[in-house]
Amino acid sequence: MKVLIINGSPRVNGNTTIAVNEMVKVFEKEDIEPVVYQIGQKDIRGCIACGNCMKNGKCVFDDVVNELAPVLEEADGLVVATPVYYASANATLIACLDRLFYSTSFDKTMKVGAAIAVARRGGCSATFDELNKYFTISNMPIASGQYWNCVHGRERGEACQDLEGLQTVRGVARNMSFLIKSIALGKEVYGLPEKETWQPTHFIR
Repeated sequence: MKVLIINGSPRVNGNTTIAVNEMVKVFEKEDIEPVVYQIGQKDIRGCIACGNCMKNGKCVFDDVVNELAPVLEEADGLVVATPVYYASANATLIACLDRLFYSTSFDKTMKVGAAIAVARRGGCSATFDELNKYFTISNMPIASGQYWNCVHGRERGEACQDLEGLQTVRGVARNMSFLIKSIALGKEVYGLPEKETWQPTHFIR
């Protein structure tokens, strides 16, 4: 079993990494392989709605997004972690997720998702909500914890002092591991939930 972890921070070994590493330790203890990508310093442009991914099966911009796609397809879960900028996720991460989710046609049903927000003080809950929307539009259950998935710290290393925040993300990783294992067993016995044919509508008709 495998979990893809996307770290959206541009700071190597910063506070977001501290939060991610707490989850990595839990996943390894649970015999779930964590695959970590730190994309915050990469040059990732946003989606231009060109539609080429529908024809080619991958994004027209051949960068880390196309590298992440097969890893996500194979993974049983996805963790998205970000520093908070203006009560929002890092723009590089959002560009990555927009294109990753839009350009991949494989079924994400029952891949478990979890979002982690790291901030000096405020904006975590808004960022948490923002990231969860990628999961809830993709038939992905969300792993929750004892509190909203946030860790606090400003200067490098300060997140180590947020004992409750780090405990929260460890709990999220444990719950995520349980869900991944439970869903794997459920698939063996019951398969995936039945899906209806999508009926897209527009507000103007």
